[in-house]
Amino acid sequence: MRVAAGRGPALGSLRGQLLRWLLLPLFVLVGFDAVSVYRDALDAADMAYDRSLLASTRALAERVSVAGGKVVADVPYVALDSFETDTLGRLYYKVTGVNGEFVSGYGDLPPLPKNTVRSDAYPALVYFYYADYRGEEVRIAALYQPVYDDSMRGIALIQVGESREARRDLSRKILLDTLWRQAVLVLAAALLAWFAVRFVLRPLMRLKHQVEQRAPTDLDDFDPSLVHKEVQPLVVAMNGYMSRLQALIAGQRRFIADASHQLRTPLTVLKTQAELALRENDPQALRDIVEGIARTTDATVHLANRLLTLARAGHGAAAGELSYMSLVDVVRQAGLELAQQAVQKGIDLSLEGADEARVRGNALLLHEMVANLLDNAIRYTPPGGRVTLRVLNEAQAVLEVEDSGPGIAAAEREKVFAPFYRAALAQSINAEGTGLGLAIVRDIAAMHGASVRLLDGPNGKGLKVEVRFPALA
Repeated sequence: MRVAAGRGPALGSLRGQLLRWLLLPLFVLVGFDAVSVYRDALDAADMAYDRSLLASTRALAERVSVAGGKVVADVPYVALDSFETDTLGRLYYKVTGVNGEFVSGYGDLPPLPKNTVRSDAYPALVYFYYADYRGEEVRIAALYQPVYDDSMRGIALIQVGESREARRDLSRKILLDTLWRQAVLVLAAALLAWFAVRFVLRPLMRLKHQVEQRAPTDLDDFDPSLVHKEVQPLVVAMNGYMSRLQALIAGQRRFIADASHQLRTPLTVLKTQAELALRENDPQALRDIVEGIARTTDATVHLANRLLTLARAGHGAAAGELSYMSLVDVVRQAGLELAQQAVQKGIDLSLEGADEARVRGNALLLHEMVANLLDNAIRYTPPGGRVTLRVLNEAQAVLEVEDSGPGIAAAEREKVFAPFYRAALAQSINAEGTGLGLAIVRDIAAMHGASVRLLDGPNGKGLKVEVRFPALA
């Protein structure tokens, strides 16, 4: 399979790309959302556990009092048992007197760090901090509790620590619940996106089936309303391309029909002449017939070359071989090649105009265009006449081929560009013409973005062909 030049990497499935562009950002957003929800849940859990820890600390602080000039903690046995093993985790406590003396609890419970900031979430003088105790991390609430009686006044420090097992269990549960819900959400979104993409692409699939079921000769337009508004320009472009393709095929069929018709006559003449030569015994007559065969062969070769050039120009051949070149050099080369033909007829052939004029085009086709114009001018200019090649370098390069021949009537100037059409006066002057020269000129000019005009020669006599090229940037 032949592909266009400059083809990029394969794009893959449109459905796959749409799903990736829909789902990948969704996965990223869900990930961020899961992390955010998890952190918020942890903060909420920490706040709830801190409230419970503070409540335990306050309950213990209510049991602290002063008796006999000493701070005492009246903690019942049941309370001590609950501190040892709580349903939510292990609890530890410590009561410190007004002078820093140990009163009750776990004497090795880590002290309150000096730089700990008091919690503003509660009106009590409470501090929360983490510490390592007995090989595990604990969360400790430190509460300053005023104590007094008639013999003394001061502030006792009550500390209650809680292992983080319960918090970790709750964190894992929150994380798993969050991920599970997010996974269900992503799965549901993926299924909805898949069905949505499939539904949205259904018109394109219908268009695909229509294209596949089309016969090779069916170049009718597709209905743009069958697809979405965003895809309609593509369908319109396809229709435009098929219209151009249809015009190209029609032109090729017409060219083949015209070429076969034009070639049939000289080939028939050649066959007839060859049969006459086979039956002829007179050497002089046989020589005349062979000379006729040579002339017919020359005319047929000339016609075939013109047909090939016309097909090459009309097909946009070598469009990728365009380059910048001197129009003067192209014209001079064509003039040198046909100068002998002009000398044989006694025609004054000259080149005038600018010394330099640059155009962008295909050198071979431009040479063929100039040669066709010059050949026509020499053929239809009577002996002793004049043919002038002129190159002008104005805002754009201009080629003029001017002759002193009979010219072309104004009514026929547009018709002579049609392949095989010949003006009546041209047929009377040159019966062996092909009617392809100006058709070739126009096709080559159109390929180069140039325009062709047929004008009267000087003083209204003869013909001037003007080819005006587009200006270069």
